[in-house]
Amino acid sequence: MWPVCKKELRQFFSGLTGYLAIGVFLAVNGVVLFVFNDNLFDFGYATLDPFFALAPWVLLFLIPAITMRSFSDEFRTGTYEILQAQPISTFRILFGKYLAALLVVFIALVPTLLYAFTINQLAADQGLDTGATAGAYFGLILLAGVFAAIGLYCSSLTSNAVVAFLLAALGCGLIHYGAQAISQLPIFLGTLDYYLEMVGIEFHYRSIRRGLLDSRDLIYFLSVIATFLLLTQRNLQRRK
Repeated sequence: MWPVCKKELRQFFSGLTGYLAIGVFLAVNGVVLFVFNDNLFDFGYATLDPFFALAPWVLLFLIPAITMRSFSDEFRTGTYEILQAQPISTFRILFGKYLAALLVVFIALVPTLLYAFTINQLAADQGLDTGATAGAYFGLILLAGVFAAIGLYCSSLTSNAVVAFLLAALGCGLIHYGAQAISQLPIFLGTLDYYLEMVGIEFHYRSIRRGLLDSRDLIYFLSVIATFLLLTQRNLQRRK
């Protein structure tokens, strides 16, 4: 499992693409937080809400870019057959690639702690709510885990990396905001809107962002991750 993970990390950071993707993630979130956050510079109010609101949408494109070549390139070049011949199970191959994707996201998130430190120092009030900030980061990691599982699943469907990226971005977008968009239709308002919204990630992510760690939210994220990993494993086993 670990050799597969290291191989994926080397592949992602072997060129400028990996560094550029992480750089764009940090730049976009930094600009929104420090340039368009009037609450900080006009009122001295310490908040990372703009970052935690925008980060999922940036991850929605970053993570498919990370995972799009995970299996599609293996299928295209024929190296997946070589990988299968090694004394390692399909699930270990899958989990090694999944772990590598999460590590890349973690590497991208670590520098954002500087945002929190800077905001806290610039604030005129009591500073950041440490508990809520920690909860929001935890929610962001869970969200990244879901997106990575979806990205790997889409990469296992095709040998074309671009198609895998588009499918993953679409799938992540639908599961992140699709249920909330449907719940806001006039036909569901006041009846099924709350329950429909609970199907989407945004509902549970928003709950964790408030610093409330509910077991139902945790079960939801872990269930979605497990579902897409099992679907991916099934696709890979069909190729044997």
